[in-house]
Amino acid sequence: MTSNSTHPSNARGLIDRLSTSAYRRSILDGITAALKDSSPVNQALDFGAGDGFFAANLPQLTAIEQVTPIDVVERISSWVKPMLYDGGRLPFDDRSFDLCYAIDVLHHCPDPLAALAEMMRCTRRYLLIKDHNHNGPLGRVVLAVLDELGNRRFGIPSPQHYQQRWAWVDWIESQGFVRRHWSHPMACHRGVLASTNSLQFLGLWARQHD
Repeated sequence: MTSNSTHPSNARGLIDRLSTSAYRRSILDGITAALKDSSPVNQALDFGAGDGFFAANLPQLTAIEQVTPIDVVERISSWVKPMLYDGGRLPFDDRSFDLCYAIDVLHHCPDPLAALAEMMRCTRRYLLIKDHNHNGPLGRVVLAVLDELGNRRFGIPSPQHYQQRWAWVDWIESQGFVRRHWSHPMACHRGVLASTNSLQFLGLWARQHD
């Protein structure tokens, strides 16, 4: 279940056809695999929930019982209605959730590391990130083009704050989180775009006891 009401539009129209793309289904499969051997998750935070596709579908496929979706704006057509906030400090106490996750969100944030720090503050156990990594100018250009193709039609701008040379991953693991699951390259795309899967990753980390 999700902690916010489902929109009437969640079962019809364009939003459904776009939301159930092969790309998103591959991510759902990846998250399901990542959480397969984890203990049950009572409360999860969907950081940058967008149209709420993952918040609506993950409880049906994983051991997640309840998802709180949060974002800075609400989409016109969404699967679930998100909680809105100002993009700064998340409006939750420390370690309020068993899992905090972000799906293709961090590179849209003004300061990805600050966003990660807030997610890490709010999770008591797990952190899951699906995003991108590049190692130089060519990869950055490819990601920028994919971002335009994937997001501009929804009016979602991207500041192109992509991870380079695994800087976010190194930082996460320097903050007391241990890697539990890793998928890279992640097979998000098929056909001609499969060559860009080396830019895709999914990771699950667990907080070390302290």
